[in-house]
Amino acid sequence: MSNASRLLVVDDDQDLRDTLAEQLGLYDEFRVSTAETATGAIEAVKGDRIDLAIMDVGLPDMDGRDAVKVMRQGGFRSPIIMLTAQGSDTDTVMGLEAGANDYVVKPFKFAVLLARIRAQLRQYEASEDAVFQIGPYTFRPGSKLLTTEKGSKLKLTEKETAILRYLYRAGQAVVGRDTLLTEVWGYNSNVTTHTLETHIYRLRQKIEADPSNARILVTEPGGYKLIP
Repeated sequence: MSNASRLLVVDDDQDLRDTLAEQLGLYDEFRVSTAETATGAIEAVKGDRIDLAIMDVGLPDMDGRDAVKVMRQGGFRSPIIMLTAQGSDTDTVMGLEAGANDYVVKPFKFAVLLARIRAQLRQYEASEDAVFQIGPYTFRPGSKLLTTEKGSKLKLTEKETAILRYLYRAGQAVVGRDTLLTEVWGYNSNVTTHTLETHIYRLRQKIEADPSNARILVTEPGGYKLIP
């Protein structure tokens, strides 16, 4: 699924790294990549969109917390969950102050880590820092921007941003017109489906190569869906 969350697992323990990558890879909602060093993690988040990083503290080339600081200083805004064998309050505070969002102590149950990952992704998707991929565009709802692969920027209105964000989160499910009206405009008796259709038309003029033959924002019986 093309709107799957991209996870980066960073651990020098190959068995643990491979096991986590394999288990997380069983879920269609994730795409998983790995790194075994802090340097590898820092380069990975520069080179590709990563929606969440799982970082071990005890990496061979650098303390994982120092690596997190470098990643944050380099502009990485996605959630980071740290893995550690040390469960002291001091250790947790150090990790959080370095820029981590959450802390999981080894050994841990996979179900617990999975729940933490999903919780962090939900918070991130609702934040101003969230970044999504829609077709050939990078979508930054917090900035109301679509950026093309060549770096050109398309400015969106607040309503256009809200429509794209809601359709993206629907995961290619068809969203009814009344649902979109309620979610984007709220309850307002003066707003009609014609208003929504006008905004959809304008969005297609911006994002579709051929607006009359939409391939990204598609009309379906009963509503619309996004094919990211």
